[in-house]
Amino acid sequence: MSKRQLFLDTETTGLSPAEGHKIIEIGCVEMVNRQLTGNNFHQYLQPDREIDAEAVAVHGITNESLQGKPRFQEIADRFMLYIKDAEVLIHNAPFDVGFLQHELSLLAQSYPKLAEHCQIVDTLQMARKLHPGQKNNLDALCKRYSIDNSHRTLHGALLDAEILADLYLAMTSGQVSLLPGSDSEQQQARNEVRRIDANRPRLPVILPSAEELEAHQMRLQNIDKASGGACLWLRTP
Repeated sequence: MSKRQLFLDTETTGLSPAEGHKIIEIGCVEMVNRQLTGNNFHQYLQPDREIDAEAVAVHGITNESLQGKPRFQEIADRFMLYIKDAEVLIHNAPFDVGFLQHELSLLAQSYPKLAEHCQIVDTLQMARKLHPGQKNNLDALCKRYSIDNSHRTLHGALLDAEILADLYLAMTSGQVSLLPGSDSEQQQARNEVRRIDANRPRLPVILPSAEELEAHQMRLQNIDKASGGACLWLRTP
C-alpha cells in the first residue's frame, strides 16, 4: 500500500502560540505515488482574538472574514483523522507543528503528540541541504525551480500547500525508486546483467489513433502555455 503524503501549511494571528496566538487557516494537499489526489483538507478558523496587523499584511485574513467559522476544537477530530499515519511535509515544520500542538493542548480531549500520530518532514531542512547558504523560502525556491507563483500575492495555507507540493516534486525529481524491496536488494538488481534472447518474437508496434495524436498535441500546447513558451517538444525539428 502506497504511503500518503500530505503537504501542510497554516496561517495564524501572530508569530507565537506562547503569546496566545491562534491558527486561523489550515491547508493540506494529499499526494499518493507522486500524484495529487484532490483529497485535500482546508479550513478557516475563528481564533476568538484579534489578528495582528502585521499578520493581516502577510495573509490578508481579517477577523471580519472569520465570523461564523468553526473553532479548532470543532474540527480537531476530523483533522487528526485526516493526517493519521501519513507523511506530513511542512516548510519550516517547527512553526506549524508548534501551533498545532498548542491548539491540541488546549482541548479537553487528550490527543497524541503529532510526531507520534504521523511522520513529520521539514522541507525547509531538505531545501537547505540541497542549496546550502542560499535563500530557501517558498518564493526563492519557486524562482529557482521555475515554478509559477505569480498568483501568490498574499500567503494562504491551501495555496502555499499546493506550491509546496510542486516544489517537493521538483526537489526530488529523479529520486523515485522504480524497484521494490530494500536498498540492498535494489542495488543488487541494478548490478545484475540480464541479456535479451536474440530469438525473441518481434515486439508489435501500435500506432496512435487520430484522437490520441490530437490529445497529445493539445497536452503539449497546454504545457507550452503554462511554461511561457518553453515546451521543447513543440520545437523539436
